[in-house]
Amino acid sequence: MKGRELKILIDLERLRYFNSGIANVFRNLAIGLSEIKEVEQKGIFLFGPLEPVNSLKTRFSVVKRRSSYKIIPLHTFRYNIIHTSHQLSSYFHYKSPRQKKVVTLHDLNFLHENISEKKGKKELKKVKRNIENADVIVCISEFTKNDLIENKHLFSFCKEPQIKVIYNGVRFPESKKIYDLGKYTYLKNKKYILNIGVLFPKKNQLSLIRMLPFIDEDLVLVVSDQNACYMKKIQSEIDFLGMSHRVHFCENISEEVKCGLIQNCTSLCQPSKAEGFGIPIIEAMSFGKPVFLSKLTSLPEVGGDVAFYFNNFKTKHMVDVYKKGMQDYEETKEAFSQSLISRAKKFDYKTMAYQYYEVYKSLLV
Repeated sequence: MKGRELKILIDLERLRYFNSGIANVFRNLAIGLSEIKEVEQKGIFLFGPLEPVNSLKTRFSVVKRRSSYKIIPLHTFRYNIIHTSHQLSSYFHYKSPRQKKVVTLHDLNFLHENISEKKGKKELKKVKRNIENADVIVCISEFTKNDLIENKHLFSFCKEPQIKVIYNGVRFPESKKIYDLGKYTYLKNKKYILNIGVLFPKKNQLSLIRMLPFIDEDLVLVVSDQNACYMKKIQSEIDFLGMSHRVHFCENISEEVKCGLIQNCTSLCQPSKAEGFGIPIIEAMSFGKPVFLSKLTSLPEVGGDVAFYFNNFKTKHMVDVYKKGMQDYEETKEAFSQSLISRAKKFDYKTMAYQYYEVYKSLLV
């Protein structure tokens, strides 16, 4: 393929879930690529829902996503590289011998979660279809890469793929801007712990509910999706502890409001049992906010030595870690905040975009 013009189709179909973490990452990738001067306008094509993709205002052409492409695949032979942005994608399973394929692997959490055998087999089948003919598998953390290698026996490949790690990239909010909390303005004068993500057992928000009787802060849960059974458990625990006035649910919020919630929070707590990465952690660190994390999966890669960690999820231990961490933070607040901000800069979206661009170029050699 040496000397051939770069023509790459990037799958942005997850932008239909516009406020999801994956949509956020691949918005940043498209914008980052558009800002690289040497990337030619005609070389990149973005596949996805028309309105969300057009709203990115990149220099690139847009290929409209149609649900029928799940049944009758879009002809992709004009592109020499296809980038599937999610391991569970329903598109671009096939390629010609002359094409190259990049797949971003976010996690293999389904292998470790307590889900039904039927659902586990369904997830595994989807991942297999997407990565079996990949030339490069990009993992979003060293943890995800190691998880893939350890479970490689579950997959078969047309040829041995390259496995690389590219951390997700963030476009950082304006540090001096005052963000609008919208209908959540009432939180402005409250001290609260913030948690961002789907309301699923793997995110372990229940452990945060149980901390509330022993700390002063309220809890704000930013929810993009929820498991009905887990939500019922959380609500029961809130009622049992008499904490309904101290737990605040925020759903389907804008980027502006999310930034406002981070800007005004006391801390971010993500005691997850399984994570492929952890974008909210980076966003909180970019505001200089203290972050409290579990030591599991990918989270220590993101938080590094500036985060506080829960060794287990027993309430007393979590409360002790939280109180001691907040005390340490407050004692050297200015210096600690700067350390957090510096750590966040490691995950800049421009770095991510350039690393993906280097992968694309390497496949043309």
